[in-house]
Amino acid sequence: MPSGKGSIQEPSRAIARLYGGRRRIVPPIHGGRYGSWRRQPRADRGHRGGRPVARHRLRRDADQEHRQGQQQPDNRTRDARTLPERGPGQPERGSLTKLPDVLGQWFDERGWAPRRHQLDMLQAGHDGVHALLVAATGAGKTLSGFLPTLVDLIEAPTEGLHTLYISPLKALAVDVQRNLLTPIAEMDLPIRVETRSGDTPSDRKARQRARPPQILLTTPESLSLLLSYPDSATLFAGLKTVVVDEIHAFAREKRGDLLALAMARLQTLAPGVRRVGLSATIADPDAYRAWLAPDGDIDAVRLVAGEPGVDPDLSILIPENRIPWGGHSGRHAARQVMRLIEQHQTSLIFCNTRSLAELIFQELWAANDQSLPIGVHHGSLALEARRKVEAAMSDGRLRALVATASLDLGIDWGNVDLVCQMGAPKGSSRLLQRIGRANHRLDEPSKGIVVPGNRFEYLEAQAALDAIDARELDPDVFRPGTLDVLAQHILGIACAGPFVEAELLAEVRSAAPYAGLTDEVWRRVLEFIATGGYSLRAYDKFRRLVEESPGHWRITRPQVAAQHRLNAGVIVDNPMMDIRFANGRMLGRIEEGFASSLSIGDHIFFAGLSLEVKRFKDSDIVVAASSKQARLVTYGGQRMSMSTHLADRVRAYLANDSEWHRFPDDVREWLEVQQRRSILPQPDELLVETFPREGRHYMCVYSFEGWNAHQSLGMLITKRMETAGFKPLSFVANDYALAIASLEPVEDPRPLFSPDILEHEFVEWVEQSHLLKRAFREVAVIGGLVERQHPGKRKTGKQVSFSTDLIYDVLRKYEPEHLLLRAAWDDARARMTELGRLARLVDRAAATMVHVKASRVTPMAVPLMVVIGREAAPAGTADEALLVEAEALAEEAMRVD
Repeated sequence: MPSGKGSIQEPSRAIARLYGGRRRIVPPIHGGRYGSWRRQPRADRGHRGGRPVARHRLRRDADQEHRQGQQQPDNRTRDARTLPERGPGQPERGSLTKLPDVLGQWFDERGWAPRRHQLDMLQAGHDGVHALLVAATGAGKTLSGFLPTLVDLIEAPTEGLHTLYISPLKALAVDVQRNLLTPIAEMDLPIRVETRSGDTPSDRKARQRARPPQILLTTPESLSLLLSYPDSATLFAGLKTVVVDEIHAFAREKRGDLLALAMARLQTLAPGVRRVGLSATIADPDAYRAWLAPDGDIDAVRLVAGEPGVDPDLSILIPENRIPWGGHSGRHAARQVMRLIEQHQTSLIFCNTRSLAELIFQELWAANDQSLPIGVHHGSLALEARRKVEAAMSDGRLRALVATASLDLGIDWGNVDLVCQMGAPKGSSRLLQRIGRANHRLDEPSKGIVVPGNRFEYLEAQAALDAIDARELDPDVFRPGTLDVLAQHILGIACAGPFVEAELLAEVRSAAPYAGLTDEVWRRVLEFIATGGYSLRAYDKFRRLVEESPGHWRITRPQVAAQHRLNAGVIVDNPMMDIRFANGRMLGRIEEGFASSLSIGDHIFFAGLSLEVKRFKDSDIVVAASSKQARLVTYGGQRMSMSTHLADRVRAYLANDSEWHRFPDDVREWLEVQQRRSILPQPDELLVETFPREGRHYMCVYSFEGWNAHQSLGMLITKRMETAGFKPLSFVANDYALAIASLEPVEDPRPLFSPDILEHEFVEWVEQSHLLKRAFREVAVIGGLVERQHPGKRKTGKQVSFSTDLIYDVLRKYEPEHLLLRAAWDDARARMTELGRLARLVDRAAATMVHVKASRVTPMAVPLMVVIGREAAPAGTADEALLVEAEALAEEAMRVD
């Protein structure tokens, strides 16, 4: 395997040094529980056909934007705004004792009073210290972040940029702007609040730089671009506060690397700037304090804990008291979900993928006997379509909205009173985040229902509910900052003006993800930006930096800055094509790979419509509305895997039959027959079953390590089987297991799982597969080696792929240790193959494997056997046939003889 020479450091040492400063915090590889939560006893749950089951009330811990505070009786006095007594771990109070009169009067007129944690955040602002607020849904988290800004601007009105608000979603920034403008207008304050993103008109962007608002709501990418202009030092010189909302959505990803570097630059331009983080669903607050702090100094960030909220009301929906054998969308329950929509004011229906969102929308529409207004929302829809749906939800004109992660975070739609999760939740934090969209008030429970798609998904759903009951969130896994993002940031700083190498290096190291950056790697990054690397140094287009004198750098020509601003960003989508009506109205975008499978006259479901393909024009697909049945659009993005701690709980369920009385009858029977016909593995065991069926031989591996690890293992094992003469035919993977079909039986599976599979075979497979090329395409675009846009022209996806593939082949041949090849390897190992989980699986295989030779298909194998050989079939196209086959398989598997 590649040595990792180009990485910041070997991962374990890098994480150990990642958070520098006077007191460094090392986030655990496997997170932890939020220590202030109390375990509450869990009641047994019954099951009733066709109705929500497993109902229990839990204290909510999901994100929220309740801007007005808690409603109080009208006889509440102005003294309610006086700061409370100092609690455990809280600092001594300064001179701040109450809100400005205009702000206090605004609260009083509505019968509201600031909450304790809002006043604690105000105190942190008064004391000039960084702060992290961890607050439950409905706690007024966003108001808490902005309260010090409002007080400052009321007491000392000023022009110029005072506060930056950083949001992970454009829609969230728009929502927060609306929520801020209302109280500002009602108090008649001379405060301007504006948003800035890639969708902002160019004339407004120019005006914002010349005459900035006091509060600017933006994204990490837009902030990075602002820092690339020569006037950035003037623009940010008076900056007082940076508010990072939904900090958990940034910190552990490439966008977090970009934001951490941007905050380090802001600290240089405005040394007194204060950093504020807001979140709810984090397992390890100290790790986020270290990420937020300059130089990783955890003691510099005050932790403010919000008040607990009302327990959420969570349940699992089991229509007709039956869980399907196969499927993963929950579409079988569409009619029951539609009945729930009819019974509630407004419902959010979450799906894990864009394709499933379109499928579930169609299923709900077919069951919508009352013709209620419902919509669909995901990231591939056109901006105009998304904004229209968001406005309709905000105004209460929709009864339900089917959505993906595009609406996971923070949107404040107070009339939402039900959230449904279609399919497996994948993690307890994600489920809490989504459920928190219902009843955006601290004193009202969020109501959520999970609809599992199959029996394994039922176990995962139950695991998520039990994890929430036990106050367990998904682990927070931090990693060193990536080098492609660092290269982009350095070039952006150079676009703003010449820099001194030693000064910029110190600044970069003050960002937590880059605290462990070595001198050698730093020089390699600079060399890459300056020349493109050894193999590319002969080409002028890759010369973007020049060292004027020792340690002093500038861009080589003005065009470098223009091209950087056109191409900067860390979100690299697969090549896309636009879907439009003949009149030019854009509906959204689909991937070129899927578009290449379409022909004129084909029908697709998109944006909630059936569309007929009329013609192809350049990068556009021209369509017309239709009423015919259609195909679902599919996407090639990375799939979410079940979190490790949910996997641990599912393993524990299998081994502990005392838990089974809580499960539906058919799930309990499924496990009982499996126990009689084969075995149910202990939590530390790896069960491998082999059996014949219809002239073929099957091997099923139940490791529960997630889809990405199983998919990678399937590739490697089938290659070994081919070499060994087993004649493998196909394999299928899900979050729970892997099944491989072959013409020859596997008598002893142990040699197939020997640990050396992760050495040469893994490296060879990744290098020969599309994975490394895909990873390289991303890092090449982010690192600026390949440009997607030129003035007035955007490269097609095919052109970008051709450019990156050509450079990839050159570097593989002539410079295998190139910086971006190392970065691509890091991505392929950590993100695309989940090498850590794959390594754990292989490491324990030899010692813990239990091999069962069955005479025929076993109950646990049925969910896999239903789809093996049919992996390429689009969702929803062959479900009836699959259901028939599933029932036949199940009858065979459940027979005890």
